[in-house]
Amino acid sequence: MRRYILGIAGLILVSFALTFISWVPNSTGRHTQTKKRKQNISLSEDTLYNSYLQGVYNSARLAQSGLDIHVFEKAVTGFYNLKNSGKISDEKSVLTIADMDMNSTKKRLWIVDLDKKELLLNTWVAHGQRSGADKAVKFSNTDNSFQSSIGFYVTGETYNGQHGRSLRLDGVDDGFNDNARKRAIVVHGADYVSQGTINALGRLGRSQGCPAVAPELANKVINTIEGKTVLFINSSTQDYTSKYLNEHLAATLAQSTGAENTDQQTAETIDSLDI
Repeated sequence: MRRYILGIAGLILVSFALTFISWVPNSTGRHTQTKKRKQNISLSEDTLYNSYLQGVYNSARLAQSGLDIHVFEKAVTGFYNLKNSGKISDEKSVLTIADMDMNSTKKRLWIVDLDKKELLLNTWVAHGQRSGADKAVKFSNTDNSFQSSIGFYVTGETYNGQHGRSLRLDGVDDGFNDNARKRAIVVHGADYVSQGTINALGRLGRSQGCPAVAPELANKVINTIEGKTVLFINSSTQDYTSKYLNEHLAATLAQSTGAENTDQQTAETIDSLDI
């Protein structure tokens, strides 16, 4: 009898051990599957956002106009993060980009309508007197520095000043351009932004830090970008960080405001993002 009882007890212990052992891998498997699922969703999100960026870039023929796709990607990411923060207008999908990595003789200012996937304008833009000669290499957020400031701006109100009709700018990157309004950094027209100046000097004329444009285009530029739209001034010559360069957040907002793929299956994938 004693042997019989010990045998039964042994069987119970073995069964319990097998049950415990079989439970552990299943739990681990579920955890691994969940982890893989989240990774796949993240990859899908990145792929969709990159496809959207490439689609706008191609449709607007931005490569042909000379805009670097990586600069465009940064600018669009900032656009959507600023939109998410409520700092820009819901009425306009206009994004302005000034790439100071390019020489002033190049048409390095682009105005793009993201919803229409259309390039509205590509033209010259000046940089600050003390930022460099033909190319801007120094930047400052300090008053009276006569240097340009890099980063993201939100366009403000218009006014009539010494350069005629002008557009105020509010820098939103702390330490890089948040003194823009205090410094009177604005969009305005200037005679030194012209082919004639390039012919005479080998470069554009320079401002006191303002992104000045050709006088004959000033009203067109201002009318297009006024009213809380985004201006991004790019340069790789200075260490630059911004809280508005979070691609993950930009991607989630982009899909809800028209950036999603028109294919229904793709749209459903975006809607299911676990973020």
